[in-house]
Amino acid sequence: MAARRTLGRQFGWLWASYAVSAYGSGLGFGALPLIAVLVLHASPAQVSALSAVGPAVGALIALPLGPWVEFHRKRPVMIAMDLARFAVMLTIPIAYALGRLSFVQLLVVSAVLAAAKIAFSAASGAYLRALVRPDDLLVANARFESTTWSSIAVGPPLGGAAVGLFGPVATIVADALSYLLSALGITAIRRHEEHPPRTGKRRVRAGELLDGWRHLLSHPGLRALYLNQLLVAGLIMATEPLLAVLLLGELGFPPWQYGLAFAVPCVGGLIGARLAPRVVARYGQHRILRTVGTLRAIWLIGLAFVQPGVAGLATVIAVELAIIISMSLYNPVLATYRLEHTPQDRIARTLSAWSISSSAAIAILSALVGLLAEATSPRTALTVAGLLILASPLLLPRRPGPGVVPEHELASARAEGAVARRDARVGAGGWRVSGPRR
Repeated sequence: MAARRTLGRQFGWLWASYAVSAYGSGLGFGALPLIAVLVLHASPAQVSALSAVGPAVGALIALPLGPWVEFHRKRPVMIAMDLARFAVMLTIPIAYALGRLSFVQLLVVSAVLAAAKIAFSAASGAYLRALVRPDDLLVANARFESTTWSSIAVGPPLGGAAVGLFGPVATIVADALSYLLSALGITAIRRHEEHPPRTGKRRVRAGELLDGWRHLLSHPGLRALYLNQLLVAGLIMATEPLLAVLLLGELGFPPWQYGLAFAVPCVGGLIGARLAPRVVARYGQHRILRTVGTLRAIWLIGLAFVQPGVAGLATVIAVELAIIISMSLYNPVLATYRLEHTPQDRIARTLSAWSISSSAAIAILSALVGLLAEATSPRTALTVAGLLILASPLLLPRRPGPGVVPEHELASARAEGAVARRDARVGAGGWRVSGPRR
């Protein structure tokens, strides 16, 4: 089966490194807001600022990092970003032990983590495309996707137990160490990596900062998928705080039921990710993007009808399960399409632009939906978000977009063209070129 075939030892190291950092992040899920509340007694406004301002500043910091990552070798960049995250997270337990922890420090840590995550994701996407064969990209992305959802299912409950047993910074230490282990795993990859063009130049031209967005908006297929993803991901993430207020506040769900409502559906992430290579092989990439991209938008409205009691809990679990299965099936297909339709020399900038835009969309839509909930009610805001997301399938591409010809095929085509011109000049076959079809 495609999902079971080996992708080589070098990919194994990359996947293991990703798994270690993903489970570390799962353990540390929500750790910064938790520390802000338990240690610094932060107000709700401060906690909201920590969740929004830090990532927003991090996205601004990451803006010039896209071209920088593009023109440097990707493996050292990934190691550097992991080590940066390890170092900045380690400042929290140190400051806590010394009694010097502050809210400003948490904001700085949040911003650095967000910027490093964007740079790491851009480098790892470009590195993955060079590491595995083109027909293995979907399998690789599906494995990353399944790892993400399993870490979300397992990590937060274990992290909560660790905080109860060892104190508020325990999960921060575990998360920091996971980045160190990830860096060591990436170091173990022995595949030679060529220096990209312009590595030696010191400055990045201003125009190169926008090259990622130019590619996304000029490619018909990517433009449609990009705009669709901004709307869908932004609205889904914007509803999470509102659902917490609705379940824990208005409907009186106990915290363990609230945790259960989000932990159980994560099993769907394993299902969707495992199905992705099989359904694409059977139905085709474009049909899956259209069909599953539509399906993932129809479930959110169900959260507006949650009621108290067991029936309400079952409703939340069912809706979240349907959303997560759809997303985990869709995401690796989208990630593969994005890599396949982006030139090798523009992957890092394109992935950086995508991540920065996603962070901005989530922040803006979260603020707007939050204001609507404040003016009306959480249930009303959930209803509006659920209705708006129903329009998102209109942004999906109606036909497959043009592809990007790989560099080795361009070189081969140029060579064949040279042979054809030579033959034409000597009258040996005109412009007809014999050789393998591509």
